[in-house]
Amino acid sequence: MSGGCRVRFAPSPTGYLHVGNARTALFNWLFARHHGGTFLLRIEDTDRERTSATYEKEILESLKWLALEWDEGPDRGGAVGPYRQSERMGLYAPWLERLLGDGRAYPCYCTDEELEAERASLLARREAPRYLGRCRDLGPGDRLRMEREGRRPAYRFRVGEGTVEFRDLIRGPVRFDARSMGDFIIVRSNGIPAYNFAVVIDDHFMEVSHVIRGEDHLSNTALQLMLYGSLGWEPPSFAHHSLILGEDRSKLGKRHGSVSVREFRERGFLPEALVNYLALLGSSLEGGREICPPEEMVSRFSLERAGKSGAVFDGEKLRWMNGVYLRQVSPERLLDAASPFLERAGCDPDALGRERVLAVLDALRFNVETLADAVPFLPVFFSPSVAFDPEADALLKKEESKEVVGAFAGLLSRDGKGPYREWAGGASKQTGKRGKALFLPLRAALTGRLSGPELDRVYDLLPLEVLQLRLAEALRT
Repeated sequence: MSGGCRVRFAPSPTGYLHVGNARTALFNWLFARHHGGTFLLRIEDTDRERTSATYEKEILESLKWLALEWDEGPDRGGAVGPYRQSERMGLYAPWLERLLGDGRAYPCYCTDEELEAERASLLARREAPRYLGRCRDLGPGDRLRMEREGRRPAYRFRVGEGTVEFRDLIRGPVRFDARSMGDFIIVRSNGIPAYNFAVVIDDHFMEVSHVIRGEDHLSNTALQLMLYGSLGWEPPSFAHHSLILGEDRSKLGKRHGSVSVREFRERGFLPEALVNYLALLGSSLEGGREICPPEEMVSRFSLERAGKSGAVFDGEKLRWMNGVYLRQVSPERLLDAASPFLERAGCDPDALGRERVLAVLDALRFNVETLADAVPFLPVFFSPSVAFDPEADALLKKEESKEVVGAFAGLLSRDGKGPYREWAGGASKQTGKRGKALFLPLRAALTGRLSGPELDRVYDLLPLEVLQLRLAEALRT
C-alpha cells in the first residue's frame, strides 16, 4: 500500500479509556505509521447525558501517556475538522433530508413502551429482536394525527432485502442477511444523529480510508454499508480485530480487575510495556519477538496477522513484561516514572538527594515488576528504622540469628562501615554460619523482611548510624 491512508480512533467520553479501546487506538496508530498515513482522533460526544469533558480530558491524557500521538484531532485541528461530533451537528441534517427525499428513510412515531412490547413479543417467539416496520408505510394523515398527539418522530433507515457482503481485512468475507436487521434509527427524536448515521457522514467527509475496530462492531458495519450505498459514497475498507477477554473467556470487564489505562498507570506499569503487551495480544506482529520498541512494532505490524479469536488478557504476562522494561529504562526515565509513587510515599528526591534516590531505584528495579511494588521497600532505604514482618521477627528471636547479627554489629562498631562482603565474611568466621544461616538474619535485621533487593546494595546505601540502629533493634527483639 502506498502512503496516504487515513485512519481514525473515535472514542466516546463516557468513561476512562478501556485497555480494549486503547488496543484499537494502537492498531490504528501502528497501521498509519507503518504505511506512512494519517492518524485522526475524533471525539464522539453526542450522548449528552453520559459524556463529560472530564472523561474526554482523561482519554487524551491516557493516549498521550501511551505515546499514541495523533496527527489531527480536537486539540490540534486539521483540514477536515471540527473533530468533536457535538461541533459537527450542522453537517448531518442535509443527508437526512436526502434519504427522506429518496424514500430511504421515514419518520417513526413509536413510543419506548411500544418498542419494548414488540421486542418482548419477538423474544417470546424466539426470534431476533428487530423493528417490524409499524411506521414504515404511514400516510400523511396518520403522521399528522400522531404529531398532534405530541409524538416527536425519530427517523429510520428503510432496510431492503437481500444480503450485505464485504471483505474484512482480518476476517475475510463477511455476510449479513438484511431482513434480520430491521429498519434502524438514524436520527433520534431529540434531533441527535444515531451512531451509525453520524459515523458514516464523519468518516466520509474526514476521508477515512480504513476503519479498524473491534469485532463487536461487525453488525454496525453492515448497517453503515447500507447507508454508504444509499448516499452514493465509496465506503472505506474495514478490519475488525478480536476482543480482549478475561480468563473466563468473557469480554474483559471490571469483574476481571483493572481494565482502564488509568488503573494500570496508577498500579505502576510503564506505558511502553503496556503498549508492547497490547500489540502482542492477537499476534499482530511478525517475527515472534515479544519485547519490541515502538519503531520495531511499527515495522512489524500486520493486520493480516491479527487474530480472529479473542485474546485472553494475562495479567502475569504483563507484569513480567513490565519488569523487563523496568530493568531496561534509563535511570532518569525510571525516576520520572516513579515520581508519583515516591511522592505518595512521602519521599522527596530533592530533599533526599537526587543521586541517592536514583541509586535506590536502580537497586530496586531488579526485584519488582511494577513501580507500585517498590513502594513497600522505600522505608528500607529512607527510614532510620524498619518494622520487622512476622517472618523476620520470628527468625531474629532465634539465638543463632542473634549470634550472627551481634557479630556483624561488633565489626561495624569496632572498625566502621567496611566492605559488606568482607564484614559478612568476618561474621561467618566468628559464628561458623554460612549461606542462608548467615545472610537471612542479616537481611531480616537490616530490611525487616526475608526477601528484597540485593543486601550489599542496601548496605552500601545506608549510613553507618542507620545500620547500627537497625542491628541494635534486631538484637532487642
